[in-house]
Amino acid sequence: MKKIILFLLSLIIISGTSIAQDVKAKAKKTDKAAPQQNVAGESSTRLKKDGTPDKRFKENKKEEAAPAGPTKKDGTPDKRYKANKDASNAPKQK
Repeated sequence: MKKIILFLLSLIIISGTSIAQDVKAKAKKTDKAAPQQNVAGESSTRLKKDGTPDKRFKENKKEEAAPAGPTKKDGTPDKRYKANKDASNAPKQK
């Protein structure tokens, strides 16, 4: 009789611990990277659901450096000029 009671008690304890929620996993779900707050309480960056900055808003768009030389009509650097060529794209010399 003692063996049966101990077996049932251990079975209940083991099943209870395996069903219990994982506190760390629950904390990971609730703790998301919150955007930084300004003094007025407004967020400085607007984020998408996955936490990356939303590029539709002006504050999340970064100013790109202007090319060193002439540009094409669409604003990209014209690679025909030496000033716009990268060292990595230059032909290798033997």
